[in-house]
Amino acid sequence: MFGFQDPVADAISLLRPRTVVEPSLKAAGEWALSFDRFLHVRIGGLVSGTCWLIVEGHEPVFLREGDTFMLGNPPPYVLASTLDASPRPAKPVLASAEDGIVRIGPESEEDLYLCVGHIGFDDRNAALLTDLLPPLVIVRVDDPHGRRLAQLVDLLASEVGVPAAGGPLVQNHLAQILLVHMLRAHAAQTDRPTGWLGALNEDGIGTALRAVHSDVAHSWTLKELAEISNMSRSAFARAFKNHVGVPPLEYLIQWRMSLARDALGRGTQSISELAQATGYLSESAFSTAFRRVVGSSPAQFRNQVRQPVHAGTKEA
Repeated sequence: MFGFQDPVADAISLLRPRTVVEPSLKAAGEWALSFDRFLHVRIGGLVSGTCWLIVEGHEPVFLREGDTFMLGNPPPYVLASTLDASPRPAKPVLASAEDGIVRIGPESEEDLYLCVGHIGFDDRNAALLTDLLPPLVIVRVDDPHGRRLAQLVDLLASEVGVPAAGGPLVQNHLAQILLVHMLRAHAAQTDRPTGWLGALNEDGIGTALRAVHSDVAHSWTLKELAEISNMSRSAFARAFKNHVGVPPLEYLIQWRMSLARDALGRGTQSISELAQATGYLSESAFSTAFRRVVGSSPAQFRNQVRQPVHAGTKEA
């Protein structure tokens, strides 16, 4: 059985986040670094100083000490001291780091201290989150969530390049905590955030979502979910689709299949066990639903994700 309860925790757990905290940047004078397109999420914050964040397709944003930013499936972007500074590729600059720090300009004149990391997700379920994120989220230090985010960035920066026991584990957990707080900040600062992330803030719809996640094997009906939400069936169905983007029972099926993709990929349950754990009375009914959502049978999907891909070979 699946022991999930909170939709945000559930989604992040299924995403199997892989965190890479990049070398911190300390810079003085005129400078600019260009970053390539990236999957899936990049989070950064200014420990001190100021700089410009220039994301392709967006107006440049001036960042100040304590500000935090998140980029969802970001297009190419630039971090720079001024808007007219000529950028150079970031990759070779970051590769020159010593003790987790990259310095640009004289050390005695450091006026910027930037901490950046990226979080990659399991491609099988990455869309659970990345489809909900805008390309750019800025949280100012004076935002209700800003001070806590700034403190987390400070903590993360203090761990970079320090050869302390458990350092990578601490960095990974801090980056994931940053991600959760950025999601909270985004949901709070957006009038109508899309998808299940925004729906969690709606009393009735959020209650139904949490109920589904707490017992995914239950044979939920529209009537039951509407009653949990203290709404009529028609009002609940309309509100749920408006907020989440799909009808309630379709969301339930999609979530069940997300759990199934993860379990099949990791080989933690047999197909018959998965059918029972996700609320289907038979393996046949489960397989039919899986094929409709995923496009292949559970057995085909399991074989595909477990098949090693060797360099120089083509997949059939």
